[in-house]
Amino acid sequence: MDMRILVIEDDVAAATYMARGLEESGHNVSVAHDGRDGLMLAAAHDFDVLVVDRMLPGLDGLSVIQTLRATGKRTPVLVLSALGNVDDRVKGLNAGGDDYLVKPYAFSELIARLEALTRRGQAGAEPGPATTLRYADLTMDLLARRVERRGKRIDLQPREFRLLEVLLRHPEQVLTRTMLLEKVWDYRFDPQTNIIDVHISRLRQKLDREFEPPLIQTVRGAGYALRVPDQAA
Repeated sequence: MDMRILVIEDDVAAATYMARGLEESGHNVSVAHDGRDGLMLAAAHDFDVLVVDRMLPGLDGLSVIQTLRATGKRTPVLVLSALGNVDDRVKGLNAGGDDYLVKPYAFSELIARLEALTRRGQAGAEPGPATTLRYADLTMDLLARRVERRGKRIDLQPREFRLLEVLLRHPEQVLTRTMLLEKVWDYRFDPQTNIIDVHISRLRQKLDREFEPPLIQTVRGAGYALRVPDQAA
């Protein structure tokens, strides 16, 4: 799969190494070492995927992504950063990034992630801006961090917001407790608590108590899904 890739990375040596490896793999690579230059290139040309470092001169990487998304540019973005804790990754994804890779990284993983993002983009993205998630009458604005159902604003705590975001990114799919623990809490183990059930209960109180139909469904023995009741198993 030949990709047109824009790398926005201020570390010249790192950018050169990455570009050389990508070109040796058969891809067409452009490089920018400044956030503003990268933004101009990304806005003016059609790339299959962008690699954006978080810490950039001129304009930081997350601002680059947010600006692109605000203008309707939906090119898949891989955020690259040495900042690797869960809050940093969540910020990168909430800014409009599609994936997040922590430095140092294996080049084979970089290639695999870029190819996965490109395939996903070619398969067709959901309609509407990439910074807005929708299902039924529920809307989430990732930039404004605003959730509405039937036009009524719903105030969520940060963890509730993240949990709902994960559900909205996988509509009508059953998400197991293990998947939710990894995606929302970054746990790679079972904490032996009812933390997921508690947060699901809070979301239901806020999303479903005053509205019909209820959207958060329990799939017995499996997990949870965001779908209307007549689609529930």
